Amino acid sequence: MRNTKVRNLAVMGLLSAIALLLSYVEAMIPPLFSAVPGIKMGLANICIVFALYRLGVFEAFIISLVRVLIVSMLFGNPMMFIYSIVGALLSFAAMAILKRLDFLSGVGVSVAGAILHNVGQVLVAAVLLNSAEIWYYMVILTFTGVISGVFVGLSGGALIRYLPKNKF
Repeated sequence: MRNTKVRNLAVMGLLSAIALLLSYVEAMIPPLFSAVPGIKMGLANICIVFALYRLGVFEAFIISLVRVLIVSMLFGNPMMFIYSIVGALLSFAAMAILKRLDFLSGVGVSVAGAILHNVGQVLVAAVLLNSAEIWYYMVILTFTGVISGVFVGLSGGALIRYLPKNKF
């Protein structure tokens, strides 16, 4: 039993480090649509999806929190942290619930997580700006969230299928 706990902790550390690296790589990539701010691919979420299905909800949640905290400290600012943590918490809650209900594939769970991440960030913007008009931005963010969610879900699914189960 102890080996399992130690192994899970080591894998969580490895996945957190990979998620940080993917966040850094993503920060170096020019924005997909320079006229549309805030759109990202969410590459680090490949690690979260993998952890959710391979390790469990608690482990994936810890990796997600660690990633948001460290990325905000390294590459962002306090406002970025607020946007990121609200988006991550809402996204993760949706993914954990949908995974448990087991009626969507990993890709569907990932897409829902991407869209809910955007909802969380727009919610923060609406509160901080005291403006309901910002919700119109969800049209664009939903479209890009579906695209990035499919990519993240397919990538995480490939890792789940092809990495040996006894190693993770």
